[in-house]
Amino acid sequence: MSPLEKVQADALKLSSKERAFLAKCLIESLDQGEEQEIERLWLDEAERRLAAYREGTIPARAASEVFAEAYERIK
Repeated sequence: MSPLEKVQADALKLSSKERAFLAKCLIESLDQGEEQEIERLWLDEAERRLAAYREGTIPARAASEVFAEAYERIK
């Protein structure tokens, strides 16, 4: 039996709650590098937007206005 087959056999002996937790942990581990890259890209974008706002090249808008507009677009 290969190490992977042993892990699989052992995992199948767990309760459904324990298997769900294990599955969640394994899936999150797959996305970890990608999530860090996405977080870095959003941080870069937020810093770019803040700099543009401070330079006066983009205006500020009230959050209520932005959300109302977004809501209208998805209706």
